[in-house]
Amino acid sequence: MFDPQAIIDSMGREELKLLAAATEKKLSGYGEDAAFGDIGLIKSLVPEGARYLSSEELDMACAAFEIWRAEAKTPLQNRSRARLWLAFLLLRYGALRLGEVLALDDVKDIRPARCLVLVRGAHARQILLPAPVMEKIAALLASPMFYGLRGEVLKLDQGYLRRKFYQRAKVCGLPNSLFNPRVMRQSRGLELLRQGMPLQVVQSCLGLPSLPQSANYLELSSDAVTRIMHYCINREIKMKTSARNAFTGKISAIKSDGLLAEVEIKTLSGLCIVSVITEQSRESLGLAEGGVVTAAIKAPWVIICTEAEAAQSSARNKFPGKVTSVKTGEIACEVNTELADGSMVSSIVTRESIENLELAPGREVLVLFKAFAVILNV
Repeated sequence: MFDPQAIIDSMGREELKLLAAATEKKLSGYGEDAAFGDIGLIKSLVPEGARYLSSEELDMACAAFEIWRAEAKTPLQNRSRARLWLAFLLLRYGALRLGEVLALDDVKDIRPARCLVLVRGAHARQILLPAPVMEKIAALLASPMFYGLRGEVLKLDQGYLRRKFYQRAKVCGLPNSLFNPRVMRQSRGLELLRQGMPLQVVQSCLGLPSLPQSANYLELSSDAVTRIMHYCINREIKMKTSARNAFTGKISAIKSDGLLAEVEIKTLSGLCIVSVITEQSRESLGLAEGGVVTAAIKAPWVIICTEAEAAQSSARNKFPGKVTSVKTGEIACEVNTELADGSMVSSIVTRESIENLELAPGREVLVLFKAFAVILNV
């Protein structure tokens, strides 16, 4: 199991100085943690005056993209949308260039066991993805729909991919100028900086050369870069999953096919939640029947729908509830729903969904989330 303290204990004095500088100093004007607190270094990643997507906007777009993929009507459409979904996940969380994503060999370059993506070419590097994201990627690639296509799953036409992205942008209420691979890459870089990842490590993630301004801070070995990257990404997961939609319970059943493991959790209030993770993750976490775990679901992955719509969904986790509050924004809305057992679930949905479902306090709905969206913590 990944142990942040062990990573910190293995660092040398200079590496610890760098990590401390990244996580403690503030960037004037941003109000969030960022590397070194030097606005000149932040500007080196992105052009002057440009706009970026916030973490909330990125998550909202991610949720809308996955819903669109899940609504495919035919096997051919399902495979096509799944390929675009894979490319989106790599752009969203890997901060790769579009050309780098489309050049990936999904057999040789994606390593689910280590959560690694190997980028080749002029900016060759190793990218670490959050474990829950890699689990989704691994599950998709293991699907029978990609038999005969392995190795070329990501060989997509750039123009086609951009057109589909622009269509999703319209649904999310985002302008095309923001919802595109270049802006997503820059937005991910800023997101990592604001969450405390050192500038040199972010530069490594993005495949950028070290800047003269940062060269005098510290020369990092590739091993140190990987370890700090690992620490910060796992810290990001913890930050995003600890606040809401967390259910604690006992593992009532585990089924495994050697690649994936289906884990069933019974909460103290009687809910039955199903999670699908990789077999390696199950072993790393030491999961076994009778063990206590916390199942966490990010708000953007929670779907709100009517009973008729739920009947057509393949989501394993379906719970009736009543809307308690709706907070609207320009792009996304937060819906809080109370389940029958008294548990509260938060969801991030589009304004269009609010209008179509006529969501308001007191409205009875069904809360859905897929087994792959459930993150397990011990």
